[in-house]
Amino acid sequence: MGGLLSRLNEEKKTSEKSGMIESAATREITGFDRLRERVHGKIVDDMPAAIMAEPNPDKKRNMLRERIFAVVAEESPKVNISLTQREVEALASALLDDMVGFGPIQPLLEEEDISEVMVNGPFQIYYEKKGKLILSDIKFKDNDHVMRIIERIVAPIGRRIDESVPYVDARLPDGSRVNAIIPPLALNGPTITIRKFKKEALGIADLVKFGTLTQEMAEFIEACIKVRLNIVVSGGTGSGKTTTLNILSSFIPEDERIITCEDAAELQLRQPHVVRLETRPANIEGKGAVPMRELIKNTLRMRPERVIVGECRGGEALDMLQAMNTGHDGSLTTGHANTPRDMLARLETMVLMAGMDLPVRAIREQISSAVHLIVQQSRLKDGSRKITYLTEIQGMEGDKVVTQDIFRFEQTGVDEKGKIIGRLKPTGIRPKFASKFQEFGIKLPQNIFTDTARGW
Repeated sequence: MGGLLSRLNEEKKTSEKSGMIESAATREITGFDRLRERVHGKIVDDMPAAIMAEPNPDKKRNMLRERIFAVVAEESPKVNISLTQREVEALASALLDDMVGFGPIQPLLEEEDISEVMVNGPFQIYYEKKGKLILSDIKFKDNDHVMRIIERIVAPIGRRIDESVPYVDARLPDGSRVNAIIPPLALNGPTITIRKFKKEALGIADLVKFGTLTQEMAEFIEACIKVRLNIVVSGGTGSGKTTTLNILSSFIPEDERIITCEDAAELQLRQPHVVRLETRPANIEGKGAVPMRELIKNTLRMRPERVIVGECRGGEALDMLQAMNTGHDGSLTTGHANTPRDMLARLETMVLMAGMDLPVRAIREQISSAVHLIVQQSRLKDGSRKITYLTEIQGMEGDKVVTQDIFRFEQTGVDEKGKIIGRLKPTGIRPKFASKFQEFGIKLPQNIFTDTARGW
């Protein structure tokens, strides 16, 4: 929604062309602000009990809309303003978004093609659409307005944000992931980053259609999940790691017990036997925090068959590796890194963050025996997301972890529209764990690891 002001400016242009002297756009904008404040205040102060008690969100919104229309009719003469029906609708929508939605950004959250919303203070809002960042003309009124929306996001899930805890991870009711950070840390004003939750979970066929991977790679990854390989999905921020992790987890058989550990629950597993766990921040006294490390340790006492950690960021990597090394094959996690080799270095660093005084060789041995496959996800310069490497961890050679690319993306150029041209292809190397496919009765095309597979 372009906002009431842009609508009024458009009406101003139309009326000037037609020779009209008075129009909605020539009125004082402050008059609309006064009307909006009066209507908002009256509804908040005198909310009918029936509306407050209504449990159905859609019905409650409709009841509020009718109430807003009535109050606008009462209050507009008092501020000497006459609104068109279109203006009343715009005012009602804005008030509803503020009262029961998430303020000015509500329309962006409702648009399906938008994948991320970024509020950089009250007057600058960006959104990502089809891989491209776009500056919106939507704005908040001031810092307090942004803070009210942040409070509305974090309060229902028991999180808090203030000067003592000036940042928070949270989620919206639909599962969208939210990060908020406020002054004095955020110099531009309260900042919100929302990674939107897909209403319909994507499947592997969608990734093939989008060009994220090929059908051969999809079949290979499905086989890897079914033979219980431990997999790390690696990638940069916004590369699509969580989406890929979701899709990988969909291949886990339905008769297995899965336990997920996340900072902000966003995985969408469809299997019937799933236990979802979420970390907890400290309370106002600084107590009661349950970090990821404790969550994973407790998970191992819950008889998991698969452990899925939404993301390893620190010392929990050691606990995840130990889980993978102690009979919990088929476990999955994600991590931030730009290449498979970088992911190995990140795992080393994260294990050291656990505070254990382990020699580097011992850490590398843990990694090489725990992790079987790295799925490298990348967001390319044209905004497209691709799985750029499927890399096998083959073991140790001296003090070095040995890796081998099974599939990789090769860029060949850029077209006139700036779209990257390239192809995903096998390297011709058969992975060492390929014998497991036969043990589980999984048959892949014989030439799947060669460049002649299906016409390549």
